[in-house]
Amino acid sequence: MPKKIDGKSSTQYLAQTMKRMTTWKKYGKSVLILAAVLFVFSLYPQDTTPDKERIAKAVASLYKAMVDRDEATLTDLTAESLTYGHSSGTIENKPQYIEAVVHGDFDFITIVPADQTISISGNTAMVRHIFITDALNAGNPVEIRIGCLMVFQKQKGQWKLLARQAYKL
Repeated sequence: MPKKIDGKSSTQYLAQTMKRMTTWKKYGKSVLILAAVLFVFSLYPQDTTPDKERIAKAVASLYKAMVDRDEATLTDLTAESLTYGHSSGTIENKPQYIEAVVHGDFDFITIVPADQTISISGNTAMVRHIFITDALNAGNPVEIRIGCLMVFQKQKGQWKLLARQAYKL
């Protein structure tokens, strides 16, 4: 009685194996080359330049809105779950942040993000810079220079400020 392999006669098993080998010989090299090419391309970082430009523009627009006390733009550029940390340790949510900027005693005259860097990981971006501002605090002129880390998240195609933490230099 012929030997059975995987429930098939040895002749059937041999025919099936030969068919697989023929298929592998025919397409195997192409599959390996394609896999190698895809692997090599996966090692190169994606070009994030357009997103970096959009994020830099979002930072500039946010700071312009702070100077102009533009509530609509501040609302549009910030995530609903915003956490906004000041160098003093004060933490604000979105409504508190917008209320303070639009109606508070602190009036920004200029804001400059110096030495800015932007890095992106998926739908999250980290922005670091030195936050330099001339402002009025209850009518008194102040100059501020602090470090700043901002986290943006891409939501429905738009980069929104999710978190911000300032720190003393």
